[in-house]
Amino acid sequence: MTDPRDRLIVGLDTPDCDSARRIVERIGDAARFYKIGMGLFYIGGVELARELVAEGCKVFLDAKAWDIGQTVENAARGAAALGADLLTVHGDRQVMEAARRGRGASGTRLLAITVLTDMDEAGVRELGWRGTLEELVLARARHARKAGMDGVVASGREAAMLREALGPDMLIVTPGIRLPGSPADDQKRIATPRAAIAAGADHLVVAREILRAPDPRAAALRFQEEIAGA
Repeated sequence: MTDPRDRLIVGLDTPDCDSARRIVERIGDAARFYKIGMGLFYIGGVELARELVAEGCKVFLDAKAWDIGQTVENAARGAAALGADLLTVHGDRQVMEAARRGRGASGTRLLAITVLTDMDEAGVRELGWRGTLEELVLARARHARKAGMDGVVASGREAAMLREALGPDMLIVTPGIRLPGSPADDQKRIATPRAAIAAGADHLVVAREILRAPDPRAAALRFQEEIAGA
C-alpha cells in the first residue's frame, strides 16, 4: 500500500519562505511532499526547494509554466536539475513539448493544467468555451496524454471521469481538497480527501487547512487518515 505521506502534498502557500520553513519544521515527519507555487518563487522559493530536496523531501514545483518554447525548456531543465518530483505547465502543445525536452531523462514528472479549481461554468464561458466545464477538462487531459505528459492537475470532481478516460498510468493531482464541513474559501470545485482518492486521484494538494491549523502536524495526520480510509 502506498504511504499516505506520498499522496498528501502540503501546499506551502505562505507569505514568505521563513514562514514555510517553520511550517515544515512543525509538521516534521508527518509529511514529506511539499508544493512551492508562484507566490514563493520570487522570494526565495527555489532555494527553499533545494533545501527540501536536500532534507529528503519531495517537491512539487507548481510553476504553471507558459512561455515560448526555449524558455519553458530551460525552466524544465532547471526544475530537473533541482530534483523536483513534479512540475506544472500549461497545456499548450508547444509548451508541453518544450517541457519534455527540458526534463530529459530525469525523474521530474510533468503535469498539465486542465481547469483551475477556482473556476466554474461561468468562468470557462468567459474563456470562449461553449461546452461544459467537464468537457473542457477532458479535452485538455486527452491533449496532455497525447503530448506525453505524466499527468494532469484537476479537481476531485473530475477525477473519476479522468481516470476512466486516461487509464491507470497517468497521474491525477487534485487541489481544492477540504475536510467535510470546511469552508470552500475562494475555491469553486472542492472535494473531500476520501472522495478524491476513491475517484482515482493519486495526490491531494492541501494548503489552508494545514497551514491555518493550530497544530499543522495533527492536521497533516488527519488528512492522511482520510486518505488511508479511502
